[in-house]
Amino acid sequence: MATANLFKNIPKHLPEEWFETLCKTGQVHIERIVSRGHVTAEAYWYDQDWAEWVVLLQGRAVLAYEGRPSITLNPGDYVLIPAHTKHRVEWTQEDADTVWLAVHLLEPPAG
Repeated sequence: MATANLFKNIPKHLPEEWFETLCKTGQVHIERIVSRGHVTAEAYWYDQDWAEWVVLLQGRAVLAYEGRPSITLNPGDYVLIPAHTKHRVEWTQEDADTVWLAVHLLEPPAG
């Protein structure tokens, strides 16, 4: 069984926010996200069909919600984003890697 480290093997050049799938099953998708000054496009809101639990492991970020106050995340902070909660990344550090761990909680198929 191989081991890995969430803070290693991050590309030096990140023209876009970097997403890496760590584990994926029928109902759970776990990914590492690395931001380096990246934000969600200003007019775009994520509106997902599933809940997402996110923990900020390193760096700092601001997460915006439509119609609600933005929240600042520091290392160790986590949040559960319910399905269909419109949200976006409003700010991340430009001079350091902001490392997130996102757990997408997909609903089992109906039937």
